[in-house]
Formats: sequence, C-alpha cells, structure tokens
Amino acid sequence: MLLASALPRFIRIGRLSLIDAAGKTHVFEGSPGPSASVRLHDPSLHWKFLLSPRFYVPDAYMNGGLTIEEGSLYDFLDILTLNEEGSPGGRLMRLGDIAGRVLRSIHQYNPVHRARRNVEHHYDLSDQLYELFLDRDRQYSCAYFQSPEDDLETAQANKKRHIAAKLLLRPGQKVLDIGSGWGGLALYLASECGAEVTGLTLSQEQLKVAQRRAAAAGLSDRVHFHLRDYREERGEYDRIVSVGMFEHVGVNQYGVFFDKLNALLKPDGVALLHSIGRMDGPGTTNPWIRKYIFPGGYCPALSEVVPIAERRRLWITDIEVLRLHYAETLRAWRVRFEHNREQIRTLYDERFCRMWETYLVGAELSFRNQGMLVFQMQLAKTVDTVPLTRDYITDWERAHGDASENRAA
Repeated sequence: MLLASALPRFIRIGRLSLIDAAGKTHVFEGSPGPSASVRLHDPSLHWKFLLSPRFYVPDAYMNGGLTIEEGSLYDFLDILTLNEEGSPGGRLMRLGDIAGRVLRSIHQYNPVHRARRNVEHHYDLSDQLYELFLDRDRQYSCAYFQSPEDDLETAQANKKRHIAAKLLLRPGQKVLDIGSGWGGLALYLASECGAEVTGLTLSQEQLKVAQRRAAAAGLSDRVHFHLRDYREERGEYDRIVSVGMFEHVGVNQYGVFFDKLNALLKPDGVALLHSIGRMDGPGTTNPWIRKYIFPGGYCPALSEVVPIAERRRLWITDIEVLRLHYAETLRAWRVRFEHNREQIRTLYDERFCRMWETYLVGAELSFRNQGMLVFQMQLAKTVDTVPLTRDYITDWERAHGDASENRAA
C-alpha cells in the first residue's frame, strides 16, 4: 500500500497503528508521544489520504470510513498535527497548498448576500446546541485565563473585562459591536460601563436571543441589536469593538473593513479588534473546515492586517497576542460537548456529532501544535488618544473585577 510506504517518513513523534481496508496492520513509531490505532473501511482512502489528508482524514472520520480502535480522536489528530511538517503528501500536498493560495480570494469572496449565507450555515443551528457547550453568557470566542484555576465561566468574564478595559469607556459613550453574537459583550459594556451599544449580527437566531436578553436585563433603551452587515452601518461611534467576527471578513474585504471602521470612528475614538490569527505568515483555510464548518472563513496573519491599518493612517496603539488561551477555551467546549453528546445526537445525528467533535478537537490542536493564536489590536486616529503606558488596563480590570464580585455577592 502506497500510504503505508509513505507513513514511516511522516511519523517522527508518537505511535500510529493503521489497519488498512484489507485488514492488514501497519505500525509507525517515532520518538515518545501520543499513541492511537485507527481502521480504514474504504480502500479509496489509501490514496485520498495522500492526495489531500487535511480534507479526507476528517471527512473519513465524520462519515464512518475511519474509526478509532485504540486511543481517541484527540490522540489520533495530535499525532497528525505534531507530524504535519513531514506530511507524506510531498509534492502533491505542496501543489494543493499553492492552489489553495491562488484560489483563496475566490473562497473568501464575501459580498453581503454571501456573508449572510455563510453566517446562517454555522450560527443559525439549533439554539439548544450552543447552550450545551458554551458558557452561560454564550461567549463563542477565545476566553482569557488569568489563572490555571479559572473555569470557563470565569475566563469568559475575564475576557469581557479585559476588552472593556482596553476600550477606555466613559458613561454615555456610543459603542458599535460588530459581530455581537448572542449579546453578552454588548450587555456587559452597557451595564458595567454605562455605554450605549449598537450590536450587529447576520444571524437571525443570535438576534432573537440578544434582543430577548436585553429586554430581560432592562437594557433595551441602551442596547440595540440589528440584523445588519457592517458595510451597511452608518453614523459615528466613540468606540468600536469586534470580537471573533474578523475571521469571516475575507482577505478581499480587509480594505473595506478598515475603511468602514475609519469612517464610523470619531476623531478621538478607540477601536478594539479581537481575531484568530497565525504566527507563520499568510496561509489558507483548512479545506474541510471551509466546506463544513466556516464557509468563507480565514484567520489572518498580522502581516496581512497591519499594512491595511497603516494605509488608513490608523494608529495601532496596542497589540496583545494570546497564545494558548483559545486552546484552553476549546478544551472546555470539547469536554462540555462530549458530556452532552447524547442530547446533541438527539438534536441532529451521530454524523453531526462526529463532525463537531472533529472541529473542536482539530481547532484545539491547531493552537497547541500548529501556530494558531489570537490577537487583540487596539486602534486610534490620533497619537494621544490612549494613555502612554498600559497600566490603565490592569487598574480598570482590578477595580471592575472587585465591583463585579461585590454586585454578584
């Protein structure tokens, strides 16, 4: 089998036992690391895994063509991601990567109508699904673990407080939240900072929940959510925040995004962009993720974003890189997902469960083994809008952490 002859050059870390479609066992072992045994049920996977492993490996597990015999899916994908630099695809995979780069402007072509469709694909799933693995506030983005003892609820509260501190908000200021999700951050900025917040989403399901939450909190007079693309927004804002939405913009629209941010931000305004990124320069979206999980999505390198901001004459007043915070967030989501797997299977089916298990495991490992990160970029129009040191961030977080704990008590 060609795959079996290629894998010894690939497995440098860990131990992989592969039972091929004919029932023959092949064992590949490198230096100490994770261990797993898998079985292939379809002979075509022997060549498909060589042609495009990033697509066909998760696809085979999702559809039952590959099953885990020993260990877990996490162990299996840990082996693959740790060893991916020596991937057996060789020239074929390199050609695939080149083709992906050539075609990525097409993959990420996101005019308003297509952006709506892409959002519906992922975010308009059953409302109950997200209740079963997110925190109570439904923060569907990287949490902020200030301590190894922080649980998911605490880390997501840390994240909102950390972002609010960087926004330097004063009571009564107008905030635009681009990609407001289920409304948690907007409600926090209104209740904790006294801001007037406009939230934008393209998800009907998120909009309904966010509006319901604003009403229940008695904040409907200060927090307004709209089903609206950022390119359709008008007006001026003291502060603009966008968390976990920039990954859906697409490289073709980066200039449009920053032009719009510049136009909407007041002369003394502050903006905060929170996005997944990558440490090794421009790349492409995993083809399986692009097809099944986030159509039109792409996580940029800072080298793709910074020049766009520079050309708009925006000051990048602070950049913070969060490395393993998202890995820990995804681990917590994965544990909750597995705990509630039977309920999720009832909502959908086993194939859906395997698809989302693969997504959550693969995403976590991309942060642990493959150079993915999260960056928070603070922007302003003038040189003196933001204090000259970062002490204000820590001071605000300490003060409002104590205040929040006192109110909760």
